[in-house]
Amino acid sequence: MQLLASAFQAGRAKTEEEKAEALKRTFAAVETLEAAFEGISDGKPFFGGDSVGYLDIVLGGLVPMVYYGEARHGIKLFDGTRSPLLEAWVERFGALDAAKAVLPDVHELVEHSKMKRARAA
Repeated sequence: MQLLASAFQAGRAKTEEEKAEALKRTFAAVETLEAAFEGISDGKPFFGGDSVGYLDIVLGGLVPMVYYGEARHGIKLFDGTRSPLLEAWVERFGALDAAKAVLPDVHELVEHSKMKRARAA
């Protein structure tokens, strides 16, 4: 949860200093998750091994938010340098037919966010 909380703080930061501090916490959480994936997956494509498991499903719900953060705030949580295993996992999970059927569209999330922000202003 630290990952999402700090990523949201970075996206909503009012100053560059606040954003930098939130991103520091975010990327520390990314490192922890990357190490966990490496240990749990044992070189397999999913947390559950060769096929999707419970942890993949739980974390898979966050995949749209990963893309949302990049599209809306320019924050790329997972990349080939910092977290290559998670970057590949996000792409693999997001490409599953079952995931596509239930996960929200990122562009719709961005538009909804813009609308909410405009109403609040």
